Amino acid sequence: MKDISNKIREIAQTLFKEKKIDVFLGWEKGALDFQTVPFIARSEADARKLVFDEYSIHNLATLLLKFRDGSEKIGIAAKGCDSRSIVRLLEDKQFARERLHIIGVGCPGMKDPLQAIGMYSGLKKQQGDGNALAAKCYECVQPNPVIYDDLVGSQQPSRLTGERFARVNAMEQMNADERYRFFEDTLSKCIRCYACRQVCPACNCRTCIFDEMKPQWVGRENSPEDNMMYHLVKASHMAGRCVECGECERVCPVNIPLMLLNQKLIKDVNTFFGPYEAGMNYVEGAKPPLSSYSEKDPDDFI
Repeated sequence: MKDISNKIREIAQTLFKEKKIDVFLGWEKGALDFQTVPFIARSEADARKLVFDEYSIHNLATLLLKFRDGSEKIGIAAKGCDSRSIVRLLEDKQFARERLHIIGVGCPGMKDPLQAIGMYSGLKKQQGDGNALAAKCYECVQPNPVIYDDLVGSQQPSRLTGERFARVNAMEQMNADERYRFFEDTLSKCIRCYACRQVCPACNCRTCIFDEMKPQWVGRENSPEDNMMYHLVKASHMAGRCVECGECERVCPVNIPLMLLNQKLIKDVNTFFGPYEAGMNYVEGAKPPLSSYSEKDPDDFI
């Protein structure tokens, strides 16, 4: 990946030199091997710090929201899932395409720094040879960027093995009571830290319903009812919009299988309103299925 790092640096430095961008969103290296973190470069000198390695897992598209009200021209490095997230932000009109210079990177799969931190601290035992990819990378259907101005690295094959919706299919075999007990037990672990919301590129509302106090739509208690309300409302907002970057599930401190809910809705939207895959193709003015209306939409549930 050293060649990819060098190419990203080279392109970013050229963009700064030619005054085509004001900032560049990428990754920089920390003191430890697994400490590759998001980095905002603001000059040609800063661009020399940019890296791309096996721990460049963070979805940088969420950083774009920090600049949505400005006029800065922004460069950004984007893996497959990151680029799908950028498409979502463009479709949501959170950003104008002409403000972006996207360096697409074919993603060979990332390691999870959270797992590495656990092993480094001694809180987790190393499993296998320590070279395993992050769990979400084994469910990735699009490792290559779908939108870009420059492309670096080689095209990568999908690492998805077996049935894409295996977890969803297993859940669908439960009866209604079993599903309720499963989600009641699973979501009761939630500590309402909102990490899943903060890391999600599709959670781009300026004021989140869960931060509202007048009226207060959802209680602050960690009760089963309020936890279920939070996760079901959030998941319904992601219907037709989740790009399967898997960051919500990866950062959850209590290991809630959040992508199970998202993938259920991805499967249903594709079945009832599809074929449709969120963020796979940018068409100006396009909207996800549940953001548009047709008289031919299915209404059997009414």
